[in-house]
Amino acid sequence: MSAAAENPPPASLTPRLEQILQSLPDRAFSARLRAVYLAAAQAISRLSDLDLVKYETPVVDASPDLSLWEEMAPVIRDTVMDVNALLNVIREQFPGTPQPAASRKGPADVPALLQEGMGKLAQSITQLGEAMRNPSVVSDRWQLLAEIQRFRSDYREQMSQLVFESASTFGEVSRAQVVPGYEAEVKAAVTVRAITSDLSRIVTARLNKVRDAKPEEVLWNAQQLQTELDAFGRTAAYRNLRAQDKRHIVEARAEIGALALESAPEPGRLLTVTAGLEELVRSLSAVNQRQLLIHHDREVWAACGVRLERALAQSTKDPVASAKALAEAAASAQSLYGRDPTMDAFLRKARKLKLATLTGPELLSTIESFQSQLAQLDVM
Repeated sequence: MSAAAENPPPASLTPRLEQILQSLPDRAFSARLRAVYLAAAQAISRLSDLDLVKYETPVVDASPDLSLWEEMAPVIRDTVMDVNALLNVIREQFPGTPQPAASRKGPADVPALLQEGMGKLAQSITQLGEAMRNPSVVSDRWQLLAEIQRFRSDYREQMSQLVFESASTFGEVSRAQVVPGYEAEVKAAVTVRAITSDLSRIVTARLNKVRDAKPEEVLWNAQQLQTELDAFGRTAAYRNLRAQDKRHIVEARAEIGALALESAPEPGRLLTVTAGLEELVRSLSAVNQRQLLIHHDREVWAACGVRLERALAQSTKDPVASAKALAEAAASAQSLYGRDPTMDAFLRKARKLKLATLTGPELLSTIESFQSQLAQLDVM
């Protein structure tokens, strides 16, 4: 069954979006806009990321067989239907053609914004159809999965932008306040970043051990690496990986699994596979370039900075309040884990410390160290 066919709960709007709609003096306009926002929320929910686990294969050149097409055809169909459902609501509620962007002046031009967004989505549907007829896509199982995943992600991003831009015409808002499903998507991205960052540390440490391994230690290292990858395969981060990244992880797991079954695996083979895996896992840090995480990290960075300034100002006058502000900043900063190795080391240490109980010189030095870490973090 496709993600779109699993009947997610009825869509709802965020409290801030409801507040905006209720504040509009034109009740008819508000009702029409509500219909569009609810349709967008429903489409975003139904276009959630696919769980690719059941489609995986460790075979490198596995082309889409009939069974895969039978499974994916409903997903492609439902994807198109979910996008078209939103397009139909926009056409019904705000018919017409969009005005040039330069002529728009605030809330009065929300219809033009929606119509422009509708045009982009309609064009993307055409591009999906073209991609599904591309021989280089349909001849490769993983490329097919990657394209379907990419289009669904792009549709969610376009719909989110449509809601955010139109809601922004009524006042200052953040994406988290108005975009349906935004917080869940950010949470998933933060989880992927954190767990893949830890995996990178684990694989790098394993690579160093493989390099130094004596002949009698090679099999043990292969088995340990297999165990470590199997553990990663059970995480939420693994389920949320991009298809092409997952493809390489699956292939590496299969190769390492084969080595772990041998009585005396060849050291050079294990070293080659582990070095390739280490390079691949390091490349997963590209998740930091997702616009979703860039917006999130800037907000968290700024909020942590404010808390630390408060902690510093209170460190001598009210150490209890200062330590509490420090602990709050550290808890918030945990969602930045995976962005920078030095910051990660600080955050791992912070998890073990009872920050809210620090006093005196230790409190002050921890605040200053935290501020230094934040100052060096590139989030702009």
